[in-house]
Amino acid sequence: MKNLFLLDVDDTLLDFHRAEREQLIATLREHGIPADEHTADRFHVINDSLWKKLERGETTRARLVVERFEILLAELGVDGDAQALAKSFFEGMPARAYAYDGAIGFLRTLADSGRVYAVTNGAKALQRRRIAAAGLAPYFTDLFISEEVGHNKPSEEYVRYVLTHISDFSRQSAVYVGDSLTSDMVCAERMGVDFILYRPERPDGYTGLYARDYSDVLRLLRSL
Repeated sequence: MKNLFLLDVDDTLLDFHRAEREQLIATLREHGIPADEHTADRFHVINDSLWKKLERGETTRARLVVERFEILLAELGVDGDAQALAKSFFEGMPARAYAYDGAIGFLRTLADSGRVYAVTNGAKALQRRRIAAAGLAPYFTDLFISEEVGHNKPSEEYVRYVLTHISDFSRQSAVYVGDSLTSDMVCAERMGVDFILYRPERPDGYTGLYARDYSDVLRLLRSL
């Protein structure tokens, strides 16, 4: 079994979609803007597309956090302060840290078998607070948060930073688990380590290692 575990956080250990949906609706209503599940779904699509642009180096984090609200307000056809919405959204997110069922037990099992590292895009203050609030922090040896690193996942610079800040790093001993083909899988490929895609459903055309739950991940780890 491997003994060096690189784990994505959002939508792998924490239910980011739920947190995003709840906080988006709460934020808009706080600012007097009607919101429902459909509004949250549109925001998710907008947000996801901008994060993919960030992964490709086509935008910045500072621009993304405001632009997503500018686009949403334009689609809704309402006036609003995108900067103020972005601030309220960010400030409310730490209270919405929802670990998936079984995530803590999964991390505990990995920590008993080796070292566990978080490899995550996001704001340092927000990610650290959410990881701690969800009870995940004690199981990590270290957190590699893109804003702290100074480069976004899956850039070569981010990968180089991670590889040079893990003592006694061995590609043969390492495995990366995450939900994104455009971020996590690319990051694992650039690190030269095994990758396990963690999603409820296998994407069409994907032929690599795949797990739909934590039991699947552990089963695959025993075979690597």
